[in-house]
Amino acid sequence: MVRVDDGREGSRGAGGDPVGEPAAGEAGVLLDRQSTRGRLALAGVTLGTGVAILDGTVVNVALRTIGRDLGASLAQLQWVVNGYLLALASLVLVAGSLGDRFGRRRTYVVGVVWFAAASALCALAQTPTQLVALRVLQGVGAALLTPGALAIIQSSFRPADRAAAIGTWAGLSGVAAALGPLVGGWIVDTTTWRWVFGINVPLCAVVVALTLHAAPESLDPEERSQPFDLTGAVLAVLALGTLTYALTASRTAPLWLVVGLVGVALACVVAFVVVERRARPALVPMSLFASRVFSAANGMTLLVYGALGAVTLFVVLQLQAAGWTALAAGLSSVPITVALMLLSSRAAAFADRVGPRLPMTVGPLVCAAGALLLLRVGEEATWWDVLPGMVVFSLGLATLVSPLTAAVLAAAPDRYAGVASGVNNAVARGGSLLAVAVLPPLVGLTGADYLDPVLMTRGYRAALLWCAGLLVAGALVSWLGVGREGSPRGSGPPSRATLEHVAASRATRPLPGCDAPRHPPRRTSGRSPGCGAGP
Repeated sequence: MVRVDDGREGSRGAGGDPVGEPAAGEAGVLLDRQSTRGRLALAGVTLGTGVAILDGTVVNVALRTIGRDLGASLAQLQWVVNGYLLALASLVLVAGSLGDRFGRRRTYVVGVVWFAAASALCALAQTPTQLVALRVLQGVGAALLTPGALAIIQSSFRPADRAAAIGTWAGLSGVAAALGPLVGGWIVDTTTWRWVFGINVPLCAVVVALTLHAAPESLDPEERSQPFDLTGAVLAVLALGTLTYALTASRTAPLWLVVGLVGVALACVVAFVVVERRARPALVPMSLFASRVFSAANGMTLLVYGALGAVTLFVVLQLQAAGWTALAAGLSSVPITVALMLLSSRAAAFADRVGPRLPMTVGPLVCAAGALLLLRVGEEATWWDVLPGMVVFSLGLATLVSPLTAAVLAAAPDRYAGVASGVNNAVARGGSLLAVAVLPPLVGLTGADYLDPVLMTRGYRAALLWCAGLLVAGALVSWLGVGREGSPRGSGPPSRATLEHVAASRATRPLPGCDAPRHPPRRTSGRSPGCGAGP
């Protein structure tokens, strides 16, 4: 059973998914996307997610100013970025489970309040160490609210409206990530870097008000009755944390310490796999990775999002080293915003027709071409050096994002759809985190090198070559791993976005062992639908 809104219960269908229609007497519990309450609830979860994602990128453009103001080294600036990503990537799966147990709206609101409080403290930081510690605290809040937003949409809106609601949420979240450098540049140039964090407080207050007013509460009593996989959660955090620290400190720490930390991280990874194979229930069911498509799509995510995080960081730092203002450097990301807004739905429709393999292969290759074009950006860069590469990179990104997410969700069994989304989210964050940690020392950038135009240009160009290599590797993984079976499942008219297609298809698949057509399940007196349930 799944408890919704004011405590009344609705049945679950096969695999634990909520049945498509509310039971008798529950009219009004599920939200209509076109109603006032539905619009306000969707605004609350979309704005909250957008703030968290925006903060993950808006800080990049302020790093140079933060480093100069606080006297931070390059390693410390790396941890200003990595501390946030580390907490978010490590805890996002745990946070999703907490929402199922204690209430999705409750967990989401706690995350938003936590995020706002940590943002206010970040704005008051006086030393690099304080800022790094507070960014980790801020990442914990982001981890609590990020999975909660999608969970609220899935559990609170009518089945007919969920696909469109998810599409709105996903599209605006992508735009928020791309707008980060632009917003950050405007704030740094017109006020102070401290408002990069301070602006989150009033936005989070609006999110809390909207969510408490409009979004119903929901939880899963069955999930709450199961023991929590604490061992798996601890091992996941230890593995990612020790590996990231080892990579970040590799240029300054003793060799024995770096090797030891890498060994600890690998041991935690092995232990995590062993524990998750035996745990009931598991934080991450290992059976998901038996799907070649699921494994390949997540492998591609690790490579591509690692390159994306590094390109975003290095381009902004290089432009500022070349004398650009923070705002001008932030404006360089505008092509990404425009491409995601205008082309994502078209890329999704194309993937619906031909399957995700082609766009997931072509997209990274186009991004790699864009990264190579960005090698033109030097110590005296102009807009004509930046725009061609950013436009090409943006086109590749818009081509791959929606098909990638759809392939991950379509490859997972229905009952693991939420876990599959969480795994992909964590992999994406982890890819960015690891790339930001390892590439600066790998290309010879340490200390205050990012302030020297000559040294920064040399390291920037080496980093872009590595990013192009990661993107080509991602394309190869997609082509070899995502075959015809990677096509989105389900039937019905093509949707405007692949995410919408996958979300809608969840309610239109037959029960295991049934040969009936894929019609929406019919509610009968509160019972789950049987085989061959008609419309």
